[in-house]
Amino acid sequence: MRIVVVEDNISVAKGIRYYLHDAGHAVDLLHDGEQAAAFLIDDDADIVVLDINLPKRDGLTILRELRGRGDKRPVLLLTAQSETEDKVKGLDAGADDYLSKPFEMDEFGARIRALSRRVGKQPVQVSQIGGVSFDLTARTISGVDGPLDVPRREVALFERLLMANGRIVSKQLLLDSLYGTGSDVDEPVVEVYVSRLRKRLQPHGVQITVKRGLGYVMQATP
Repeated sequence: MRIVVVEDNISVAKGIRYYLHDAGHAVDLLHDGEQAAAFLIDDDADIVVLDINLPKRDGLTILRELRGRGDKRPVLLLTAQSETEDKVKGLDAGADDYLSKPFEMDEFGARIRALSRRVGKQPVQVSQIGGVSFDLTARTISGVDGPLDVPRREVALFERLLMANGRIVSKQLLLDSLYGTGSDVDEPVVEVYVSRLRKRLQPHGVQITVKRGLGYVMQATP
């Protein structure tokens, strides 16, 4: 499952990202309101974790914009404020749940699992490329003989390339899929994961090619 985390406290944001990665989720990490508002217009995440007190644009404004354009995906609000009035404002703006900081990661995880069950009730969506299929809900890759054993970061890489539908994807975008937007990991690590994924997919009629200076593209083998 892909989760967007919008949190301006770097240490809190990294803690959430590590927790979600360990739980097998792909994470996009953003730190200010304007960046988040632009990102959430056409992203493909399943759940949004949104801090209320953000620089440049507050979380409630972003949430109202999401609901205003018909975006119905689950949103978990985070804030240091704990007064009932603030909770009511968040829920009235369209939040599905509300968690006050500081919080225990076990409780955070329980809230995410509850929201995940709502997402899981949606019809299964499967995309096909070459001889493999991708379950967008379970985020599993299968060949003609059944599921492939693909590590979660390579699944995130595959998903980003697949969603590009034959278009070039830059190294930075792939890095964001692997470690989350705003990570401090260098781009060369992408080459390692691409190489591993390429070897797994080649026997199934799928190729990943590099476009020098531009990025990578994934296509079915002619």
